[in-house]
Amino acid sequence: MSISPTHNEALAAQLDRAINNKTKPLGSLGVLEALARQIGLIQNTRDIALTKPSILVFAADHGVVAEGISAYPQDVTWQMVENFLARGAAINVFAAQNHCELRVIDAGVNHDFGPRDGLTDRKLAHGTRNFAHEPAMSRDLCQTALAAGMALASELEGNVVGFGEMGIGNTTAAAALMHKLTGIPVAQCVGAGTGLSADGILHKQRVIEAAVARHAHATEALDVLATFGGLEIAMMAGAMLKAAELRKILLIDGFIVTSALLVAARMHPAILDYCVFAHCSDENGHKQMLDALGARPLLNLGLRLGEGTGCALALPLLHAAVNFLNQMATFESAQVSEKSE
Repeated sequence: MSISPTHNEALAAQLDRAINNKTKPLGSLGVLEALARQIGLIQNTRDIALTKPSILVFAADHGVVAEGISAYPQDVTWQMVENFLARGAAINVFAAQNHCELRVIDAGVNHDFGPRDGLTDRKLAHGTRNFAHEPAMSRDLCQTALAAGMALASELEGNVVGFGEMGIGNTTAAAALMHKLTGIPVAQCVGAGTGLSADGILHKQRVIEAAVARHAHATEALDVLATFGGLEIAMMAGAMLKAAELRKILLIDGFIVTSALLVAARMHPAILDYCVFAHCSDENGHKQMLDALGARPLLNLGLRLGEGTGCALALPLLHAAVNFLNQMATFESAQVSEKSE
């Protein structure tokens, strides 16, 4: 796999001239200007466009739920997948209102759905093992999940892909990944997840700390992912890597999705050039994870639902960035005198 950095001084200068020559004070469109520039560098052109945006929602179960780290039972994972298929979840509503294709992927749910319209079956196991006692996945299974995600990304027609997830227990996996890959103390990585009390959060912290001590040998990104991650997180990381290799725009959702990116970025740092961070989640630790990646999120709405909801809500901002660059008048065409702030 080869992910090319988007750095291109000549094109960057061309994009800056085009942005600065629009009928506005310099810098007055703020983040949208940086976003238009980033999209141009990703697409390697001044003539930017968004085509057939999609959101991939990866679902899987986690063996660590046996430790009592979630306010909800594991069955909620498959029940929420059924809700996605019935178009009743928040992500269904937000994706539809933004004309965004939604794909739901069974990466490893502990339930047999059978053939279903709208469900992409890539199940590799009925969930992971309990990482409190043993690695969540073998190295081979983890690599298989990465490869499955890459294959899924290769099938996408459009040039924008958002990432979402569903899996009871996956904030625990994400917090463990965050701690192992950033060195941030576990206490600063864990949060309420599905709605834990203060005592529940402390219990989750202790479960992760004990697991980290048990698996201290896991340091390389792939080993960390196999030891603490989930099948949905691994498959998502693979899809991110392939999407970046294909020079697509990656829309990054909240805490769990960002943990998958954290793994992918440790493997191929240039992937970050392709990432647009949709929002800062209200889940404890997400802001520090974003800071560790040098990320600037577009939105801060107090969300902590997951599912890719932040991606769907941020998509209009991508359209705004593209449209102002393509459609807004220049000083010359509008015959307006240039002015600064």
